[in-house]
Amino acid sequence: MSPPDFRTKQGRADHVARRLAELYPETPVPLDHRDAYTLLIAVLLSAQCTDKRVNEVTPRLWAEADNPVAMARVPVERIREIIRPCGLSPQKSKAISGLSHLLLERHGGAVPRTFEELEALPGVGHKTASVVMAQAFGVPAFPVDTHIHRLAQRWKLTDGRSVEQTERDLKRLFPREEWNRLHLRIIFYGREHCTAHGCDGTVCELCRTLFPARRRGVVTRK
Repeated sequence: MSPPDFRTKQGRADHVARRLAELYPETPVPLDHRDAYTLLIAVLLSAQCTDKRVNEVTPRLWAEADNPVAMARVPVERIREIIRPCGLSPQKSKAISGLSHLLLERHGGAVPRTFEELEALPGVGHKTASVVMAQAFGVPAFPVDTHIHRLAQRWKLTDGRSVEQTERDLKRLFPREEWNRLHLRIIFYGREHCTAHGCDGTVCELCRTLFPARRRGVVTRK
């Protein structure tokens, strides 16, 4: 097998996928949850909040209510009090209450299994819907948050200035059957090795391998 051509996006993508699979053969979901509903709420809470903090807060929330029927009975003020450490608690508490009511009214209390229906729920954007579709229902998706967006740009896998464009570019570069595992692997690697401040594109293993000339101050081809 010939070595990948790191001068091309596909060559870099192939190496990233292969190396991350070696580093992270298992891809556990970082957010603690019991089912599709609790995953949906946990992902909603993770907006501008760390997974660690969400996992610290959700046990108290689940003790209060861990299903749409029970959550719909909890006053918004009580939800807000519990989730306050996650930040944005006024908006998130209203969204949690609102989507719980809508799940009962429109979906018989079940979390819907389509992007369109999920994104119609309060507080649920495309990224949140993608996580639920991928991790709760096993539907191929490539949730792109700011961390994946940053790494995809650093590794020159995308020229997109938005997460939407990055998602489209990554879906073209990687096999559909790998999307669900790969987006988690990129997150794991970014947190452990290629952080926003810990690596400037010349420090971690992947950056050094993909762009050896960066360390010499040479501009590499895209």
